[in-house]
Amino acid sequence: MIQAVNVSLAFGGRQLYKEVNLKFTKGNCYGIIGANGAGKSTFLKILTGEIEPNTGEIVITPGERMSVLEQNQNKYDNETVLDTVLLGHKRLMEIQKEKDALYAKENFTDEDGIRAGELETEFAELGGWEAESEAKTLLQNLGVTEDLHYNLMSSLDAKIKVKVLLAQALFGNPDILILDEPTNNLDFKTIRWLENFLLDFENIVIIVSHNRHFLNKVCTHICDVDFGQINMYLGNYDFWYETSQLLARQAKEQNKKAEQRAKELKDFIARFSANASKSKQATSRKKELERLTIEDFKPSSRKYPYVDFRFDQEIGKEILKVNKLTKAGMFKNLSFNVEKGQKIVFLSSNSLVLTTLFNILAGKEQADSGNVMWGKTIKYSYLPQDNREYFDNCHLSIVDWLRQYSKDQTESYIRGWLGRMLFSGEESLKEVNVLSGGEKVRCMLAKIMLESGNFLILDEPINHLDLESITSLNKGMVNFKGSMIFATGDQEIIETVANRIIDIVDENTIIDKQMSYEEYMEKYKG
Repeated sequence: MIQAVNVSLAFGGRQLYKEVNLKFTKGNCYGIIGANGAGKSTFLKILTGEIEPNTGEIVITPGERMSVLEQNQNKYDNETVLDTVLLGHKRLMEIQKEKDALYAKENFTDEDGIRAGELETEFAELGGWEAESEAKTLLQNLGVTEDLHYNLMSSLDAKIKVKVLLAQALFGNPDILILDEPTNNLDFKTIRWLENFLLDFENIVIIVSHNRHFLNKVCTHICDVDFGQINMYLGNYDFWYETSQLLARQAKEQNKKAEQRAKELKDFIARFSANASKSKQATSRKKELERLTIEDFKPSSRKYPYVDFRFDQEIGKEILKVNKLTKAGMFKNLSFNVEKGQKIVFLSSNSLVLTTLFNILAGKEQADSGNVMWGKTIKYSYLPQDNREYFDNCHLSIVDWLRQYSKDQTESYIRGWLGRMLFSGEESLKEVNVLSGGEKVRCMLAKIMLESGNFLILDEPINHLDLESITSLNKGMVNFKGSMIFATGDQEIIETVANRIIDIVDENTIIDKQMSYEEYMEKYKG
């Protein structure tokens, strides 16, 4: 068990948390969510002891071992891959080091023999004799092949380092596992393995992640950093989100009787009560969910942008035909037709391949050969992964920047659209060249909505966005009635939006299938 008792923290006069009281117990997985800057990762650092709270304390059951996913990829550059994993269990390595020193002594005394016996007993109890085998198995399960196990960490690619550090955190069956963005830079197969590992993990897991599919899959509880507090709710991310949205709608409808609002929430909870994500806790979670009442929840104070792609002109029969498109080093003789209602996700191990393809389709680059034919009724809007051309060296205010893309030039109309994307008041007067990455993407989304295209090209649209914006974009993509091609690493978006998959495996190999993403990955990438 790990517990936060009356924990408060303030930075530079800003109160992050005030008197937080939370208890994390064995067998559960807790997802920490909150707006950017709310203090999610900071709270993990308080739990691990890296940061001292202003008031309160963290209480851990005596004897329990905590393991933390290391964020510094270069920390173990002078260690081998295998030793890096083994160092995840510090006590085990301390015992091994002391044993080696004792057995290396020339004058081995009786006292040394007694101490060696004590160390051997503790070493065996901690699984020391199986440690190296366990570490190797973890590495292989995470896709770190055996030929790399004795290489120095400094020689590894960054994506492999991430997997080694994850193996280090998981090693030795820790009692408390702390993971900050564990799915970053992981491929589908590795994420799926990690999900299954955590579903079977019987101790405490505490996670910060922007990966909604991952949170939905593994979390039994959501801890929402809001109101200067951290409130814990039963269920996964989707359950928390839908509940908070329901309460927000109810707050706007004050004329409804309290009994009617309570009944609506109870009905909603009943529908979700069977959606337990961890099989071993499914029965107990279902019972807990059935006992929930409206008083167990409070509306979130977080704001979500309003993403709604609409178009004026209906789509005709001919939409997009791509015939034998070739770009050296990228793809060769790529051909496909887009039909009405299709939302196609493009996959590739090289994101530059997809960016090049989308740029060609949008007329920003030229192919070596082949042709692109757009239907006469099609008006496409493009959200590029690299949006610097729209913002660099531009000194326009956000209002004047967006005005360029609007038929209605009135101030109130433009500000209305900016309000949808969470730009209000004086914030709308900021120059666009100083905006953050997430703010620029929200500006681009407002631009696309104003353009009213009936065909969308979206290249990694969630880059730089927070969880709230990603959720809103996902909903907008699902509700869009036109056709769409897109590329993203967000599994939740792919699974809820795409009805066709085109995978550019290499320059000469294209796989084009109409099936779910999970089915596709299991059949072709498993």
